Amino acid sequence: MTVLTRKHLPRRAFLRGIGAAIALPALDAMLPALASAAATKAPTRLAFAYVPNGIIMKHWSPSAAGSEYEFTNTLKPLEPLRDKLMVLSGLSHHNAEALSDGAGDHARAGACFLTGVHPKKTAGADIQSGISADQMVAKELGDTTRFRSLEFGCEDSRTVGDCDSGYSCAYTNSISWRTPTSPMPPETNPRAVFERLFGADANLDPETRARRLRSRMSILDLVSERTQSLSGSLGASDRRKLDEYLYAVREIEKRIQMAENNPQQINPNMEEPGGIPVTFTEYVKLMYDLQVLAFQTDMTRVSTMVVAREGSVRTYGEIGIPDPHHPLSHHRGNAEWIEKLAKINRFHVELFGYFLQKMDSVQDGNGTLLDHSMIVYGSAISDGNQHTHNNLPVLLAGGGSGCLKPGRHIVYKPETPMTNLYLTLLDRVGVKPEAIGDSTGKLEHLTDLS
Repeated sequence: MTVLTRKHLPRRAFLRGIGAAIALPALDAMLPALASAAATKAPTRLAFAYVPNGIIMKHWSPSAAGSEYEFTNTLKPLEPLRDKLMVLSGLSHHNAEALSDGAGDHARAGACFLTGVHPKKTAGADIQSGISADQMVAKELGDTTRFRSLEFGCEDSRTVGDCDSGYSCAYTNSISWRTPTSPMPPETNPRAVFERLFGADANLDPETRARRLRSRMSILDLVSERTQSLSGSLGASDRRKLDEYLYAVREIEKRIQMAENNPQQINPNMEEPGGIPVTFTEYVKLMYDLQVLAFQTDMTRVSTMVVAREGSVRTYGEIGIPDPHHPLSHHRGNAEWIEKLAKINRFHVELFGYFLQKMDSVQDGNGTLLDHSMIVYGSAISDGNQHTHNNLPVLLAGGGSGCLKPGRHIVYKPETPMTNLYLTLLDRVGVKPEAIGDSTGKLEHLTDLS
């Protein structure tokens, strides 16, 4: 006779202290003794990462389809993850085109990326786009997690006024739309994200909150007593998982505090609020790390990441490019400018590769977070010089909990709606809208069965 003595923790367990509540990662102790595989199946996460101003497509697109394709110069940093991702060619966003509305391709691209809807041309308050794919999932499945969705960004922008030829700044600032008139602005300050995920300052009185802000007491210090008590009751495997997770939380805290405690190092040209690292590399990695923690603790299963907003004039001095990004994208065939743009494109891909590696390093049930995720990376502009919206640069990473077959370059018929991809991914997580924007049906060939 087998005696089952293992302690059982609820899946939504927290370590609580004064002004802090830390969600726990998935632990063996959260699995009921002799639980069935179906009952303990890891959830599938859905994430979207957006890059602006188009791509130098000749350095992006593989020449061959199938599983034997060669990685191009821009995609080369992702080669170690070949078996974890797909390159998708031929997808388009018809509704990002002018359609008689004239200039404003950057605004239309940002607003259309996850909605597939042609936004209303206005610089006023009467903005209108569509409900984005991520928010369709958030509405349907969001009640199962602490946050319905999380929106991250690495470039702050206003949400009102004219940002692109008569289009509101709301269109260039947000890719996530809760309703056709309600964009979800991304949070660009990592300290604000961290406090939202792990703090409980909103419930404290103003004096306590101010004292906490001055001292910047570690979140982990606030729950140290509970941590020691819990750790002592766990098995060796769970103790290791807990230690690794808490170490990651502490490291993120330290990086945020370093940025806040060294204001003299902040680039005077940066308009971002305090707490943002000096280098763009560290900034993006920090925001990606926060997404990993949010998925690891099942605080959310849906996220978006705006690496930089459409029309971004960010410079990239750390990789030797002091020129503003958007003007460079209008290269008019200038070989030097094209080379600089390709270098920016590759740099963004390297940072995305960091995110995928971190996701793949975290054990999650019978696989990793990446195995149980579907992550779209791309843009709604292909050629930034001509503002084209067909044959878009698109990557799909992760295994989708077994519903995807990565490791391939798939070439679709020209003008295949990008929204067909979203319709398929949403179907894989059990969300089944009749349509998303201009979708015409589900996308084939993402698995052995379709």
